[in-house]
Amino acid sequence: MRIDIITILPKLLEGPFSDSIMKRAQEKGLAEIHIQNLRDYSTSKHKNVDDYQYGGGAGMVMSCEPIANCIDDLKQQRKYDEIIFMTPDGEVLEQSISNEFSLKENLLILCGHYKGIDERIREHYITREISIGSYVLSGGELAAAVLTDSIVRLLPGVLNDETSALSDSFQDNLLSPPVYTRPADFRGWKVPDVLLSGDFNKIDTWRHEQALKRTKERRPDLLSDTEGE
Repeated sequence: MRIDIITILPKLLEGPFSDSIMKRAQEKGLAEIHIQNLRDYSTSKHKNVDDYQYGGGAGMVMSCEPIANCIDDLKQQRKYDEIIFMTPDGEVLEQSISNEFSLKENLLILCGHYKGIDERIREHYITREISIGSYVLSGGELAAAVLTDSIVRLLPGVLNDETSALSDSFQDNLLSPPVYTRPADFRGWKVPDVLLSGDFNKIDTWRHEQALKRTKERRPDLLSDTEGE
């Protein structure tokens, strides 16, 4: 899989992809993450990528030309399955969306800034608009990093234990159950006996019950009416 991220702050994205799982995924050749500096596509003397908004009002708007130039150039090199704009008013990122994107071959992500991007870019280029929550960040870079991480970790071979991602929270609309590790008794705080029993059928049942209980308590919105009863 290849992911291109268009940004005006390329250094901001160096950290999230240069360590841990994201680094290993790239070293294994399972994912390519390329950062595209939008200013390289500006034709202005000072490499400006924004301008005042029509109709007045506070805040600048990212201009059409550099964004269109960048996307056009990248599209000439490969076909993108989705061109994604990170924006607070997009559809809220869910695990199912990350699952869907992980099956794609090429993704292009655009990071917004200021008051946003010229609407004509959204109308003529963008195929999906994604938000990571009902709040506003200084720019779309951190949101793009979150989306990318949630996708890349799902690719076969990225995680050492490929079944791990399948048991993450939200994969089956349930939060993950409690987890424990050694020692079995720490300061008198004991691991539930069922996890030490070696009976994997009982353990699976316990984990499902605990996941359901935790979801009812913390995220009842994830459950259908029948599950929540």
